[in-house]
Amino acid sequence: MKVYNLLSLFILGFFVISCGNPNQKNSANFSLQIGEKDENIQQGKAVKIQLHQKEAQEIDSVTYFYNGEKINVENNSITFNLPLGKNKLEANIYSEGDKTTLTEEVSVHSNVKPKIYNYEVINTYPHDPNAFTQGLEFYNDTLYESTGLRGQSTLRKVDLESGKVIKKIDLIDTYFAEGLTIYNNKIYQLTWRSGDGIIYDLNTFEKKEIFNYNESKEGWGLCNDGEKFYKSDGTEKIWILNPETLAEESFIQPATHKTTLTKLNELEWVDGKIYANTWQKDGVVIIDPKTGAVEGLIDFRGLREKLTNNDELVKSNHVLNGIAYNPNNKKLYVTGKNWDKLFEVKIIER
Repeated sequence: MKVYNLLSLFILGFFVISCGNPNQKNSANFSLQIGEKDENIQQGKAVKIQLHQKEAQEIDSVTYFYNGEKINVENNSITFNLPLGKNKLEANIYSEGDKTTLTEEVSVHSNVKPKIYNYEVINTYPHDPNAFTQGLEFYNDTLYESTGLRGQSTLRKVDLESGKVIKKIDLIDTYFAEGLTIYNNKIYQLTWRSGDGIIYDLNTFEKKEIFNYNESKEGWGLCNDGEKFYKSDGTEKIWILNPETLAEESFIQPATHKTTLTKLNELEWVDGKIYANTWQKDGVVIIDPKTGAVEGLIDFRGLREKLTNNDELVKSNHVLNGIAYNPNNKKLYVTGKNWDKLFEVKIIER
């Protein structure tokens, strides 16, 4: 998959742009200060807001909107609630017959610290070391896998116990396959930068249709809850798709109590939550699909040392990537790119 830097954890600075019907002198005259420098803004926490002027000017009124919804200012403070992540705060300033609009981008984090989990390996199974795993999913107790790299991308049906590939098709060389999910007897497979998703017949692997990504530019991970699809694209967004039209109807932005996350890769739906591994990290986050709040972090460090081909995996992109949950027996499995093993794991709260 893509060779990028480690998970970017950052607090977004603010920038000011003028829009609406601004008087140029007025727009340059006003600026907003939200909280203290580098203050961590969390859901439900009151944050001081100050409107500054370079030149004294009488202000008739100011109205504030967060993500398009009007919010109140009390005691010179604003309380941010949902949505989490990077969103716009808009201030409409009415002064001397003019309206000036200032727009700030703020990053709002969860107000709950994620739980930390360790793991226990319950069973170990063979895994094809030539499989550059991008997506992994159980459907009716059968394991399906999407593997990447241009010229090597495949769609597979795999026997869990032996690791043997039961059925496989190769993608065309221009495609770099990514995540997959299964819905209504169809397989949906993403590709990376081509802007295409591919729909197959579940039983025959016959290609039925190509779909496009709309606003998102790349395809990374994909899962579904039986009603909606969830798609990651390497940014801070997980897109929510209509399963019939595949239109990107909305999105969440996964956030911890300190930061908004990016580079979330393989996605898996597990008992009402989204499990997502982070590109080039030995961890999986547990996400509330309604709010984007990161409720847990599973620390999978040490798992790679259990591989027998670990010495061969010298490239930085041969990392943990592949989460599969079998809802029929409630078992969770993980693997990685070119790993020679697939692990059934039990998650234990630290």
